[in-house]
Amino acid sequence: MSGPLEAVVIVAAIGYLLLRRLAGQPAQVKQMLVLPGVLTLIGLSDVKNVLHSPVALGFLVVTALLSAGIGALRGATIRLFDRDGVVYMRYTALTVVLLVVNVAVKFGANLLLGAIDPGQVAVLGNTLMLTLGLSMLLEGAVTMAKALRSGHRILWDKNRDGTTRTAPWVDDLQRRMATTRNHRR
Repeated sequence: MSGPLEAVVIVAAIGYLLLRRLAGQPAQVKQMLVLPGVLTLIGLSDVKNVLHSPVALGFLVVTALLSAGIGALRGATIRLFDRDGVVYMRYTALTVVLLVVNVAVKFGANLLLGAIDPGQVAVLGNTLMLTLGLSMLLEGAVTMAKALRSGHRILWDKNRDGTTRTAPWVDDLQRRMATTRNHRR
């Protein structure tokens, strides 16, 4: 996918996700972990060009670590609540601010790299999918950890027709965590 087209697709996807999560939606493992994991893997395939430039690689490492950290912070700010025995999640104002900061860090790093070494900006620009995927993956992992402790059902996914599926391994993990928590008391 080309740089400008990729950016438009990513911005549209973020906008859609943002609207849904501001309104509140069921916490779904597939959205929290699987899709960000796929984005991260796709982003890793674009890293090969960065490996040839120590400066661009340094910028990638720093922006990836910052994105992961900001993603974890975002996960901590997400509000979880129960609706009919299912964990729901909703972005807060702080979550949105952290999302904007995350995007600003990535584009700011690109501008800074452009000032230092203009030839490397295009190379680093191709890593947007990787840093975005990492950020969303850490957000999802923190949110998932909070949801597991809630004691309410966590969905695998929700189909367009409204039907839902759970994942037996998630239910089992949640039961084991509750058992461990009860034994500690």
